[in-house]
Amino acid sequence: MASSLRHCVLLASLLCAVSVAFTSVSGGGSGLGPITTNGRNYTKVCDPARFAAMGLEMGGFRYCDASLPYAERVRDLVGRLTLEEKVRNLGDRAEGAARVGLPPYLWWGEALHGVSDTGPGGTRFGDVVPGATSFPLVINSAAAFNETLWGAIGGAVSTEIRAMYNLGHAELTYWSPNINVVRDPRWGRASETPGEDPFVVGRYAVNFVRAMQDIDGAGPGPGADPFARPIKVSSCCKHYAAYDVDAWLTADRLTFDARVEERDMIETFERPFEMCVRDGDASCVMCSYNRINGVPACANARLLSETVRGEWQLHGYIVSDCDSVRVMVRDAKWLGYNGVEATAAAMKAGLDLDCGMYWEGAQDFFTAFGLDAVRQGKLRESEVDNALRNLYLTLMRLGFFDGIPELESLGADDVCTEEHKELAADAARQGMVLIKNDHGRLPLDTNKVHSLSLVGLLQHINATDVMLGDYRGKPCRVVTPYDAIRKVVSATSAHVCDDGACGAAADVKTVDATIVIAGLNMSVEKEGNDREDLLLPWNQTNWINAVAEASPYPIILVIISAGGVDVSFAQNNPKIGAILWAGYPGEEGGTAIADVLFGKYNPGGRLPLTWYKNEYISKIPMTSMALRPVADKGYPGRTYKFYGGPEVLYPFGHGLSYSNLSYASDTTGASVTARVAAWESCKQLTRKLGTAALACPAVNVAGHGCQEEVSFSLTVANRGSRDGTHVVLVYTVPPAEVDDAPLKQLVAFRRVFVPAGAAVQVPFTLNVCKAFAIVEETAYTVVPSGVSTVLVGDEALSFSFPVKIELAV
Repeated sequence: MASSLRHCVLLASLLCAVSVAFTSVSGGGSGLGPITTNGRNYTKVCDPARFAAMGLEMGGFRYCDASLPYAERVRDLVGRLTLEEKVRNLGDRAEGAARVGLPPYLWWGEALHGVSDTGPGGTRFGDVVPGATSFPLVINSAAAFNETLWGAIGGAVSTEIRAMYNLGHAELTYWSPNINVVRDPRWGRASETPGEDPFVVGRYAVNFVRAMQDIDGAGPGPGADPFARPIKVSSCCKHYAAYDVDAWLTADRLTFDARVEERDMIETFERPFEMCVRDGDASCVMCSYNRINGVPACANARLLSETVRGEWQLHGYIVSDCDSVRVMVRDAKWLGYNGVEATAAAMKAGLDLDCGMYWEGAQDFFTAFGLDAVRQGKLRESEVDNALRNLYLTLMRLGFFDGIPELESLGADDVCTEEHKELAADAARQGMVLIKNDHGRLPLDTNKVHSLSLVGLLQHINATDVMLGDYRGKPCRVVTPYDAIRKVVSATSAHVCDDGACGAAADVKTVDATIVIAGLNMSVEKEGNDREDLLLPWNQTNWINAVAEASPYPIILVIISAGGVDVSFAQNNPKIGAILWAGYPGEEGGTAIADVLFGKYNPGGRLPLTWYKNEYISKIPMTSMALRPVADKGYPGRTYKFYGGPEVLYPFGHGLSYSNLSYASDTTGASVTARVAAWESCKQLTRKLGTAALACPAVNVAGHGCQEEVSFSLTVANRGSRDGTHVVLVYTVPPAEVDDAPLKQLVAFRRVFVPAGAAVQVPFTLNVCKAFAIVEETAYTVVPSGVSTVLVGDEALSFSFPVKIELAV
């Protein structure tokens, strides 16, 4: 990959010879090498010595004139390429064009929760970069409900990428984050995402992407060209859209046609991506394998050109999920298209880059069929030019051509730093969720616990692999639960169970405390593998109950998983005193688990997913895309916003603390008058039978000024003896007269530190259009008139007040 243009910045004092040759992309190897001849590597394309070494004069290439605008330079570059050269640069293993000084480039990089070496070799570990910081899986970080944390993780990951780029070990384009909403608890990729709420998912995307891309003090101000804003690392929000079926019974992502109502598209499936592009200014969006209402996502002009690029104003490129164009032909057999026709359809819809698979001899469809698509009159060369302009504008912004001086000093000392490892540990701590704690069983008191039994499957108690989850790289180190707990209680004995039984029952009778670590792994929930049920596999339920029965004290259960697990047996068993959800907590996960169990850290995480009981899976097929209940089929609805079935095991937002907290506020209600201007029109609402009609039921958000706000302040008091952090969740509830609306919807959240015996003021200001709007049956986003409710918190700790919204015509 462009890994070749690197070391000179770090080796600036060395004078090197300058003959150089570009290697071609072939097989699965790195596209560029490094570009090294006689000891010299180059950190940017537009280096005069590099051009001279190729027998070229850089001054003759306007695309290397840094005084010109990026757009003009890219126009010059694309204009110099022959059609054949253009087509060879439409795939993830772009071949470049040595004739005009353009190097190859490997676009595919992954950085879901740290720098990963997944892909065809653009990111690699070894020699000076043996590993990179492996942060908790995204579902863990989401459970922290801390936007500052999400930004810190993105910033650390992008710093390590730039450092590795300077060392010839990475590229600059990374296809993360995954921001698909977890619609169904069986989905195998729940670990990769921020959960089931589209607002939380969107806010995660905005913070992570901004931290990956933004360079402090760099970029144009208001009104300047956003395509000229330098970026640190290109971040890509995926997989757009309505993708959350991988392999369930006979359904798989390669052939699945998601039948989605327009309201659900706007309200749930598109919302995180809109936030990612509009608010996060992402430089890339990846389209998904599946079809949506019959049309492949990667060949849907309405989704790509009209919405992502036109309506949301993407400043970057659109890439296919890897092999998606081939899937249209081979698997979905869409419209009977062949490779030429599928290539033309995808590019005309707005797809810029085709990611192919990287097995030996494989080739992306754009490279294989793009030339014929133009020659057969199915695709315009100007459409190829547009795609290349989007791609090379992104690389210009990344400094691939010119370098970015303030980032060129980064090197090996900036990877796996102590600061980053501590951030990984803190992220894991913040994402821990205490879901049961009868009679204050936790935290364990080290003055009383002198001996301890640690029980579980080997993969969990010595979790050198499981905690890292999927899309991992090589971690800096791994601290297992056993290692960390043994540091606290030296007399810790480990008892490894297997699929059939667990021989720990006799031993737990003689120790002061027993901790069981159980759960799932990537063989149960992973890309390409959806879950069949919500139960613990491998006979874990039986031996956990046996261990609990044998123990003289209530045991502690730690759950390793992404999706919810039906642990009703543990919730209802008084001999299981506490349950801690640890997710997949990354390389420092053992430390975080021990810190929470022994009270060094007061847990404050909240579940970003609803945990259903196992009966849920018999009530609704995974392939039903509807979020709302479907009465004639008996489907109970999905996510906390719409589920109307029997009581769940643990609701979205559930999480306990070691502190005793309370809420108070002086706000008892609020009123808002929104003036509906002469050019606006009132919108109708779906209202419940028997409710009175209103002169102006609702106003369309798209045409309204949206300046109205509701402000309030909440006092959070900690009456306990431990300092702690607390997540404040703010929901709105639509007027009772509105039919088919969300039961409630999250509109704000904040994680605050509350010292023991103290209270903190937490102010909120809610924009009426953003916080009180709903998506009507007609797919308009409207603010309804009437009395809505602001609801803070849930379960035992909550506060609410009414908000009367009057629409004045």
